Amino acid sequence: MIAAIIIGAIAGFLAGKILFGEGFGIIGNIIIGIVGGFIGRFLFGLIGLGINGTIADIISATIGAIILMFVLGKVKEKKG
Repeated sequence: MIAAIIIGAIAGFLAGKILFGEGFGIIGNIIIGIVGGFIGRFLFGLIGLGINGTIADIISATIGAIILMFVLGKVKEKKG
């Protein structure tokens, strides 16, 4: 549980830096990173890549968080 929070925080921070140049605060980073972790693991599983190790978890969660933020940004654009 603690590891998921730490990995989520790192992944959310990295995704925010990559897309927007800044993070979303500690709570935002954790939430985005944890949800991104689920998305990343699911997508990596679909293409047959196993995720083993902390670095792989951070990479998959960051990719998942980037996808999450991209999709949410597109949804927000359509509403606005």
